[in-house]
Amino acid sequence: MQAKASGVDTQRALPIVNHMINYQHALDPIFHAMADGTRRQIIARLSFGPATVTDIAAPLTISLPAVLQHLKVLENARIISSQKIGRTRTCHLDLPALSRAETWIAERRQFWSDRIDRLSDFLTETDANSTDDRSLK
Repeated sequence: MQAKASGVDTQRALPIVNHMINYQHALDPIFHAMADGTRRQIIARLSFGPATVTDIAAPLTISLPAVLQHLKVLENARIISSQKIGRTRTCHLDLPALSRAETWIAERRQFWSDRIDRLSDFLTETDANSTDDRSLK
């Protein structure tokens, strides 16, 4: 039998909470980096393949030093990596970092989907019980 406190299934909730804590430190820089629209544009550009800093900066309406700052945030979050050959710096998307964020989001989505399904089942059962009670009177 599962322990419940205030209608919360604690047996099921604790592993999720512990899992979230384990992710916290690794995900904070990723979500911080993706919170900015310019950095999301850079990620979108790099999803098509590696690009030089000049190519990344071209469609953006900000200065090159500002682009470099955004790239530094993305690199610190390990969303991108870069390689300098001569005077050209090429950036690459780091898919494992994005996969960690995607996994975290998918787990939250599944958790809430399950909760909503259980609520729906409960409401359907409650409605059926109240209909049965009315028909007996």
